[in-house]
Amino acid sequence: MTDALLTEIAARRDDLIRLTQDLIRIPTLNPPGREYRTICSFIAERMGQQGWEVEMIRAEGTPGDSTDYPRWNVICRHKGLSAGDCVHFNSHHDVVEVGHGWTRDPFGGELDDGKIYGRGACDMKGGLAASIIAAEAFVALHPDHQGTVEISATADEETGGYGGVAYLAEQGYFNPDRVQHVIIPEPLNKNRICLGHRGVWWAVIETKGRIAHGSMPFLGDSAIRHMGAVLEEMERYLYPLLASKRTEMPVVPEGAKQSTLNVNSIHGGEAEQGTDFTGFPAPCVADRCRIVIDRRFLIEEDIAEVKAEVHGMMQKIEAERPNFEYEINEMHEVIPTMTDREAPVVSATAAAIEQVLGTPAEYVVSPGTYDQKHIDRIGRLKNCIAYGPGILDLAHQPDEWVGVQDMEDSAGVMALVLKDLLV
Repeated sequence: MTDALLTEIAARRDDLIRLTQDLIRIPTLNPPGREYRTICSFIAERMGQQGWEVEMIRAEGTPGDSTDYPRWNVICRHKGLSAGDCVHFNSHHDVVEVGHGWTRDPFGGELDDGKIYGRGACDMKGGLAASIIAAEAFVALHPDHQGTVEISATADEETGGYGGVAYLAEQGYFNPDRVQHVIIPEPLNKNRICLGHRGVWWAVIETKGRIAHGSMPFLGDSAIRHMGAVLEEMERYLYPLLASKRTEMPVVPEGAKQSTLNVNSIHGGEAEQGTDFTGFPAPCVADRCRIVIDRRFLIEEDIAEVKAEVHGMMQKIEAERPNFEYEINEMHEVIPTMTDREAPVVSATAAAIEQVLGTPAEYVVSPGTYDQKHIDRIGRLKNCIAYGPGILDLAHQPDEWVGVQDMEDSAGVMALVLKDLLV
């Protein structure tokens, strides 16, 4: 038998489409952090008109926050008529740069053949819209529900979440005595429950040399050549070592079930000039070279071991290579997290997926981190998952899109979770 909630959400399909389009048309580009207040105010006005409590929160002093680009967040709250748990849907409102290769207006919200196109359509304004429609439909049919329903739209997930969920967690908004269940509608396919994510360690490795005239490089010492030795040792030793590490976590895609390392950037020697410079570089031996490394690790690995592998590699090169000097400066780290399959929010979502889609839920773990890390690490709240519409592979791509039917189905799942936990 079809639940009345699913019928209600189907009746709101046009509203779901319009809402998604409206959200996409607000270009919340990060960096630098544009239009954050605009999108938060838009959501606040919509929910406030329906009687929800609304709180606008600026994460002052967090990375990137400034007069020109303030880090705004919004939390909308509907309290029931009796005591009970709080179910919180958290979505980030920021989107990454547009990039090249688009054939559609990145901020047009174009609807074509059941798909809505635009930057952030998949990641994750479609999920935000679906959670809003789910919550509104649930409250309309169950105004006397127990506990509390919360919807948040938060800043900066694409650059670490420090002006968004991390800040809110530090202020107590995700304390387990205040919030008991969290769903993050990231685009992980509508039949999947994402239990957590791998860990990450970012660091800067710098090799040092001595500047000299480029016509007499023997009088200097090239930091770039020293970095070449580092990259060679990574290929010889570190990459094979990481490929041998496998996890029991259900990480997708398959290649992410091993440890990985990405060299995010490299620069050595003279600073690159702006595009308006038409001259030539000066002939100098590079006295500095830097790489940024992005190391993703598994729940079976210890963070101290992860760091020791890189430090040990550098010490080996230092012992073997004349005049080799280096520094390693850590940027940030995130410990892997994975919610138990028997957790209440997992069980409720799995049952709802089976009811809506007629198929058992698939359990996965994300290859990259998302805001669950802050809810776990700072909020100390374990009952958290990612679940939402959208195809993960479309995130950050040109012509990004989200399917209308996927959003409707996911909204149905979210609404049924609310019914399970609050009625």
